[in-house]
Amino acid sequence: MSQKSFQDCYPDEFSHCYCCGRLNDHGLQLKSYWDGNETVAVFQPRPYHIALPGYVYGGLIASLIDCHCIATAVAMAYREEGRAIGADPPLLFVTASLQVTYLHPTPLGSPLEVRGRIKEALGRKVTVSSTVSVNGTTCAEGEVVAVKIPERGSFRTGHADR
Repeated sequence: MSQKSFQDCYPDEFSHCYCCGRLNDHGLQLKSYWDGNETVAVFQPRPYHIALPGYVYGGLIASLIDCHCIATAVAMAYREEGRAIGADPPLLFVTASLQVTYLHPTPLGSPLEVRGRIKEALGRKVTVSSTVSVNGTTCAEGEVVAVKIPERGSFRTGHADR
């Protein structure tokens, strides 16, 4: 894709996530984008992302769902405020819950397409549903409840509101 991913717009100090952090050289480097009112990310699993011979490890699928859904919540919040992703003050979300349902074994060797949709947004809580597909077959579905971190609390200072 020619446009910048959501994750490429995150401030440097928040770009170390194992799944999507652009500054994490050992991470998965997931990149999420708008596709109309949905979001999409494509990830090519490597041979070492194996569960059983020929299939992707389920924990990797859960990580992709989690991170893509959080990125979707972040992008939606910036979109609703009419601001560019990454603009100060940063809008940050954390995972309150993650639910994954595995529908079919996910074959290793083909790109995984992760799609996200906002299901509900109530105050600081955003529920995002997602799918992981391979060659048009949905292999997993997921749902993440993302919670926005209050602006007054800050990872920068180490003091978060409770």
